[in-house]
Amino acid sequence: MEAITTTIPSRAAGSENGRRMAEYSRDALIRVGVAGAEVQDLPAIVSFPDHADFIVRGAQDLRVQANTLGHSLQTLPEGIEGELVYVGSGAFADYEGKDVRGKIILTELSYAPARHEKQRIAALMGAAGAVMMNWGHPENEAVPFGSVKPAWGTPTPDTFRDEMPTIPCIGISRVAGLKLKDDCAAGPVQVWFRTHVENGWRPVQITVGEVKAPEASPEFEDFVLVGGHQDSWPGAQATDNAAGSACTIELARIVAESRADLRRGAVFGFWTAHETGTMAGSAWFADRNWDRLRENAVAYLQIDQPACVNTLGHWATASNAELRKFHSRIEAQHLKGIPAVWERAVKNGDSSFFGLGIPMFHGEGTISEEEMARTAMASLGWWHHSVHNTMDKLDWDWMQVHVDIYAAWLIELLTAPVLPFSHVEVARQIIERLEQLAAPGAAVGLDGALSKARQFAAAAERLDVLADRVRVGFDAGQGDEDAARLVNRAFKRLSRLLVPLQSTVKGTYGQDPYGYTPQTTMIPCLYDIPHLATLPEAEERWMLETALRRARNRVADTMTDSIALIDDLHRQMGR
Repeated sequence: MEAITTTIPSRAAGSENGRRMAEYSRDALIRVGVAGAEVQDLPAIVSFPDHADFIVRGAQDLRVQANTLGHSLQTLPEGIEGELVYVGSGAFADYEGKDVRGKIILTELSYAPARHEKQRIAALMGAAGAVMMNWGHPENEAVPFGSVKPAWGTPTPDTFRDEMPTIPCIGISRVAGLKLKDDCAAGPVQVWFRTHVENGWRPVQITVGEVKAPEASPEFEDFVLVGGHQDSWPGAQATDNAAGSACTIELARIVAESRADLRRGAVFGFWTAHETGTMAGSAWFADRNWDRLRENAVAYLQIDQPACVNTLGHWATASNAELRKFHSRIEAQHLKGIPAVWERAVKNGDSSFFGLGIPMFHGEGTISEEEMARTAMASLGWWHHSVHNTMDKLDWDWMQVHVDIYAAWLIELLTAPVLPFSHVEVARQIIERLEQLAAPGAAVGLDGALSKARQFAAAAERLDVLADRVRVGFDAGQGDEDAARLVNRAFKRLSRLLVPLQSTVKGTYGQDPYGYTPQTTMIPCLYDIPHLATLPEAEERWMLETALRRARNRVADTMTDSIALIDDLHRQMGR
């Protein structure tokens, strides 16, 4: 941590320090026994934002300190000027009754939705620009960094056209933002701002290393992917994500020392262009290693911002539901009574592997709900994405607990004869979501998909019983390796079908925009079903109904294919 934060600060993707960090990660992996670790170069559209000029008009103009947000549009030299309109968190619902066309919006920085989605929504609503006030306590003077590029990874021609930012955006402190919010409530507020940003193609670097299981192992070609971003905003950026990089290096050491006992290998990825390229590094890795990831990746453990101060006493893990039972058991063993909560994994952080169907999870201490309420939902600390993110923002005793849990998760996934998965919870969540949508979904035949989901739930129960029988055999010293391989392959293939359904709109071969509003729900491709019920019989309804009918068919087919996969497994095993 000291080496990274003091000798390689400001680790921006596409900068010299970004490359130095990639080389440091490579050398550290080799030092702990990961021979063959390497730096890989790739092209990416990244952003180098600078300060912004921001003035509140009045009898005497007031200059306010501001940062241009990454991938913001560059204003013309004369800047932009307009009326400021406060829109809360900047979600669609926050615009009800407000006309922001040609105006500049003022929004909260909370991740509900993320900055990228705030920008997209503001542009759809006709805003000319966006001012995002930092989170934290009311007296927080930290001026935030951040990015507003929705397009995930290196854009394609389609996403370059449809998903790149279209308005200029700046960030200001919470102190300044709350004053402006009050001013907006009292009467019209006129503001002017000018952005300073360089957006363009640069060579950027990721670091990848692998510990292979012994070739005599029954499943030596399979592996767990462990990853987190190694780039950063200006300054030390201790929690985000020097801490994650340090943890990943320590996990690599533990796995390398345990190689002789491994059933599966581990691939360690240190991603880049996390913020300034919207996950360009991990998305590139997914695209370039598709065949092997599809066939052999078991799970993806993401490590990002572990052990922040003020999070001791609260733990949260987000995962695809097939992993929930497994990781919750290990958390209970290590947290010793500290409460833990579970959340469905959504597409944030470097979750570039949903389309591939690789179940992911990440867990860390979390700020209490009471503190969140006091700090405008500052879930990652008031210092997040600012120059105040320094070494004192880490709790080292708590860090040891994090590493213990991460290591326990990883070692079990690497050594268990039968993968500790259960798709029963996946089925339950699918059924719950389809039941929620049943009434408005009748128009697109959702009842048939719900019937198939209930059949899948019964099949998932049968799979759990079968997997447990195989596990018992290994526990008794009479393990059936052929049976274990068949069950594990079925688990992987089920995830390939179900993870894209649980977690994506675009499906297997696309990447949803960062923070995309439908991602807030299970089976996000069905997000617009409630809206369908509000539309009259006319063109808009007919087109949306067509799209949702196809989404319904996707759900039904996934249920049918999942049931068939489980039935095939039973036939193969003669059970």
